[in-house]
Amino acid sequence: MSNTLPATPRIRIPAQARAGETIEIGVLIQHPMDTGLTHADGTTPPRDMIARLELRRDGALLFAAELGNGTAANPYHVVHVRMERSATFTATWTDEHGRAAMAEARVLVA
Repeated sequence: MSNTLPATPRIRIPAQARAGETIEIGVLIQHPMDTGLTHADGTTPPRDMIARLELRRDGALLFAAELGNGTAANPYHVVHVRMERSATFTATWTDEHGRAAMAEARVLVA
């Protein structure tokens, strides 16, 4: 089994900001988020859930979320961040099997 999630993670973030401006960062991963419960058609898929999302600015933890059964498929999270200097943002998703996916983007402060 690979240690990489099969989904393509995405991060939506402005390329530039002004000093003191608050920006919106959107993070999305396409993932079925199967709870392992029986579906209406009688099938029971194996449990496959993303367990954690972390957002880091220049390596420092900025936001973390523990995800569970109530999380919809293809989770999308939005975080607002005040920019004082240019920074690189990294979003990392980890599932219950230890597989991970990462997306990275840089914001330049003018």
